[in-house]
Amino acid sequence: MDNNLFRALSSKTRIEIIKRIMSREYHLSQLARELGISKSVISRHIRILEKANLIKRKKIGNVHILIANPEILEKAFEPFVEETKIEASRGETISDILKQFPEIKTKEYKGNQFITSVNWDEGLYIYEIDGEIPEKAIDEYKLERAVLLQLKKLVPVTKKKIKVEIKEKD
Repeated sequence: MDNNLFRALSSKTRIEIIKRIMSREYHLSQLARELGISKSVISRHIRILEKANLIKRKKIGNVHILIANPEILEKAFEPFVEETKIEASRGETISDILKQFPEIKTKEYKGNQFITSVNWDEGLYIYEIDGEIPEKAIDEYKLERAVLLQLKKLVPVTKKKIKVEIKEKD
């Protein structure tokens, strides 16, 4: 694992920068003003975050816009993911396999099974087969070969906020 990531996350200021940039894009000067620090100090923090690939910089002329790269944080947790091996018969569905794990719950919706809880953590889940998201529900996907099955929780991330106001009738 990259030591740059741990260095970047070792500062409360850099964590605050990441939290802000995760919610929207920021101009370097605006971020410095909001955090109450100088442009030179924010620039040093930004360089450390860029070295760890936690943020990206988009240049428009001489304006620097900062954008979050949350995939790096997700990858940082990969070594801590629980791994299990299981044998299955050719033709078994993902749903059949998941029934062997009491900590994984599924529900039927409109005739198909969906994963609703993993390790008793409820939410929306998708599954991947060898890094690809199949276009079939878990009760329709039949195994024909050995695969790597990954269950991933969908975590809502705000990408845009739109305030809608109602016009008063004339």
